[in-house]
Amino acid sequence: QVQLVESGGGLVQPGGSLRLSCAASGSIFAILRMGWYRQAPGKQRELVATGTSSGSTNYADSVKGRFTISRPNGKNTVYLQMNSLKPEDTAVYYCNAALRTIVPIVETKDYWGQGTQVTVSS
Repeated sequence: QVQLVESGGGLVQPGGSLRLSCAASGSIFAILRMGWYRQAPGKQRELVATGTSSGSTNYADSVKGRFTISRPNGKNTVYLQMNSLKPEDTAVYYCNAALRTIVPIVETKDYWGQGTQVTVSS
């Protein structure tokens, strides 16, 4: 069984910072991509940032220059450093990973975490 466990959400004032973490565990053969999505009330889930195993990253225009995704040493944990937070960043943030497993069968699919709430408010 594969699990993605997020942490680091909370309440922060505008202009503040938070760091989200997501740890993948289980019978993982390879991590192809890890990243973050978010969903605000009444809106569709949207991409925030992703990073591939080759080192390329992709950011939503709305967070470029403020958020940084990282996965130090290629380990099973991805971080999202969020600076200069704005009220419009308020959402549930979900970790996403494209993982290859070999037990019980060889397959590659997307996995999701349970989500962590980020609220930016004064």
